[in-house]
Amino acid sequence: MTLRFVHDSVSPRVVFGCGSISQVPAEIELLGCSRSLIIATPGRARFVAEIETLLGARAAAKFLSARVHVPADVAAEAEILATVVKADSVVAVGGGSAIGVAKAVALKTGAPIIAIPTTYSGSEMTPVWGLSDESGKRTGRDPRVMPRVVIYDPDLTVDLPIEVSVPSAFNAMAHCVEALYAPDAQPLTSMMAVLALQLFPPALRRIASAPRDANSREDALYAAMLAGKALASSEMGVHHKICHVLGGSFGLPHAQTHMVVLPHAAAFNRHAAAAEMEVIAASIGADDAPQGLYDLARELGAPMSLSALGMEEADLDRAAELVVEKPYPNPRPVTREAVRELLDNAFHGRSPLTVKRE
Repeated sequence: MTLRFVHDSVSPRVVFGCGSISQVPAEIELLGCSRSLIIATPGRARFVAEIETLLGARAAAKFLSARVHVPADVAAEAEILATVVKADSVVAVGGGSAIGVAKAVALKTGAPIIAIPTTYSGSEMTPVWGLSDESGKRTGRDPRVMPRVVIYDPDLTVDLPIEVSVPSAFNAMAHCVEALYAPDAQPLTSMMAVLALQLFPPALRRIASAPRDANSREDALYAAMLAGKALASSEMGVHHKICHVLGGSFGLPHAQTHMVVLPHAAAFNRHAAAAEMEVIAASIGADDAPQGLYDLARELGAPMSLSALGMEEADLDRAAELVVEKPYPNPRPVTREAVRELLDNAFHGRSPLTVKRE
């Protein structure tokens, strides 16, 4: 076999290990920065206080109003604060919400980001940004929003509730699934995606029984890093498009939506990406990739349907229309009728093996 591929990647500096939060001052000094805006959600106030103590005079201000899907008005508030306090760097601590707001600030001001993820979203490893307003959610890629440094401290994840941990991990697994069948998939990215898919199921099972187990949390965070890196190098398909529409236009929770949609998006592409589905199935220890993802979510006690997340059945038609408004790469052609069927299966939480095959 003759290999032919292009691997074009810019990665953040990664500091990984328990207790790594203590390295924040040194990493900011390496960047040559002296005034940091700390961004988080209100629930991460304890970590923010620790970072403020570590930074001392380098902590210029804090913004604790980050929200899911990065509302444009919230991003604007953070941008104004960064300008007022003359921040020359941004420290984002938390999940995709905090890192998303930090990316909006970086896009506007050019300030480098030091990301400290406390969930498994993977946003910290990508140049992908997103903003939402009354018209929906829009996303883009820009090297300015790629964090310069990512500090992975598993100690910061041991208190992450299982009902948050599982959806967040499924969000990361979705990155891996779509990276494997992306049109620009290549061996290095695929290796990272496969390893992450192998790590997540056993780590999540152990976390479910012993949430504070350090080794399990370390495995899950390492898998999240790999998944984020796979996403950074790949184009996204029908799964991510659907989740952006459901979150940005219908207000569904981000990670939980990824978790519910993933088995159905995989089933949608089951035959169009047959070889990749075999790899996914083997990686997660299942006979069938879509059903294996579905069974894992059910085993871990996760919500299994869009209806359980608050989606209205009357909105499925509109959602399907929004999904197909703009073309994007996907192994199987994306038509309104096919997407509407996918959404109906996800709305009712049907097992992927019980629905008709395309």
